[in-house]
Amino acid sequence: MKRIILYIGLAVASMGLTSVSFGQAAEFVQGAKLSLDKEVHDYGKIKKGADGSCYFTITNTGTEPLTITNATGSCGCTVPSWPKEPIIPGESAKMKVTYATNRVGPINKSVTITSNSVDGKVKMVKIKGEVLKPAPEDGAPVLNKKSPMLN
Repeated sequence: MKRIILYIGLAVASMGLTSVSFGQAAEFVQGAKLSLDKEVHDYGKIKKGADGSCYFTITNTGTEPLTITNATGSCGCTVPSWPKEPIIPGESAKMKVTYATNRVGPINKSVTITSNSVDGKVKMVKIKGEVLKPAPEDGAPVLNKKSPMLN
């Protein structure tokens, strides 16, 4: 009886291992495949005029060279700079995205990446955060309703 239970246990365990190995094989992709280290970059709260540059790491997890043909920001304040040379399988490259921080307020922009990736020709990344209003300089008058300058 103990042997039967042991054999059943081994049979079930081997079926589990088989399904795991099939699951790993399903991740293998023929052709170029664009993978990203992150899909959103959060600046948090940054000062007006601060460096608005961030980086996304692009990795080719396919079997053919990955070519990025274009990257477009959702507006003129978001400017991507992408690798122009093909990324060979297993290698990575950085895409720089620069946001113009001279605009005060929330940041919620996107960059559309066009490539020869087999899982879709277009991939989108986002940037978010908030550009803070600058604090008044020391000694500068602050105008409010109780200010003598307004009376």
